[in-house]
Amino acid sequence: MSERFAIYYAPPAASTLWAKAAEWLGRDPATGAVFDAGVAGLSRDRLSMITGSARRYGFHATIKAPMALAEGANRAALEESLMDFGLQRRQVAIGPLKLTLLDGFLALVPERQSDGLTRFAEECVTHFEPFRRPMSEAERQRRVHGGLSAYQIGLLDHYGYPYVMDQFQFHMTLTDRLAESDHEAVLPAAEAWFAPVVGKEVVLDRLSLFHEPEPGAAFIRASDFPLSVEVQVDA
Repeated sequence: MSERFAIYYAPPAASTLWAKAAEWLGRDPATGAVFDAGVAGLSRDRLSMITGSARRYGFHATIKAPMALAEGANRAALEESLMDFGLQRRQVAIGPLKLTLLDGFLALVPERQSDGLTRFAEECVTHFEPFRRPMSEAERQRRVHGGLSAYQIGLLDHYGYPYVMDQFQFHMTLTDRLAESDHEAVLPAAEAWFAPVVGKEVVLDRLSLFHEPEPGAAFIRASDFPLSVEVQVDA
């Protein structure tokens, strides 16, 4: 089967953060809405040129990277496991967000990533590992030749993704890799557009299952699974 599933954090679909990001990327993976207008002084054509991959994957932070399901696993079992997992887990404070460039990609990241957030991501990766079909050799070679360290290759071989465990960095991507010539226009526009959400407290209060129906298709926000125990954050 060619479909894939990913376990992400995505903010509530009714939140300002989700709405601003969906408009910026030009697509809402929860509703299927497409946005043709530009934002913050950038035309939609300009935004489309710098957000192609980010738009396809949808606004999210990766917790368990896209995976084909293991032999004998199915979507219903994965959803049931996600529901059970959420019922037994405490929400995690992410903290205030900031805009930054990560290896040339513009993203929203926590001002400080807590140990609790890293541990939660580690637990998710290992808990849902039985649902992941091992990667093909072609996929492995593509990843290995992407400049990974020996340690990251070990994580890739074990978990199907190199940026897990102590390599995990919570981020919500807003562009593809930007050329330096894009910085002068794009960075101020992003700062203006995301000003209502930058610096605001965010809580990881759910896991979202995203679905890629076939290779190259846009990911769909299929369902959300709340974490049952609330966490207090500063107002």
